[in-house]
Amino acid sequence: MSVAWEIKKRLYAAFNDHDMPRVVECYSPDGILVSPEGIAEGREQIATFYEHLIVGFSDVKITPWYEVDCDDPAVSEWMLTGTHTGPFLLPCGRYAEGSGNHIAVRGCCAARVDNGKITSHQHYYDQLELYSQLGFALACAPAT
Repeated sequence: MSVAWEIKKRLYAAFNDHDMPRVVECYSPDGILVSPEGIAEGREQIATFYEHLIVGFSDVKITPWYEVDCDDPAVSEWMLTGTHTGPFLLPCGRYAEGSGNHIAVRGCCAARVDNGKITSHQHYYDQLELYSQLGFALACAPAT
């Protein structure tokens, strides 16, 4: 197993345990996380990204189900599951209060590792899939 995969597996375990010190320890101090929500730079912003998920989904868990056999980047497909129990920050800046809805969102990510720490981590998933599971509908602008 490559160093990148060891770090990635350590990150999954820390996230599933909701252990933020172990999560951020997987990242380089100047690491970057890119997701549909935006870019987090450095450990403090990366911690905020993960904390946001843990607060909104108290039982959130990531389950990797396919791992590409390459060293760097470490690429995997996964399923994010959880129950919406707390406030969840929306892209508009408002919070969606806990709905009790269960989510199961498919996604993938690629992580680059240097000196035993993640330096670049890109997450890709369908936000519409997540928001529809939370009970939100797609609103179209009025026709002109």
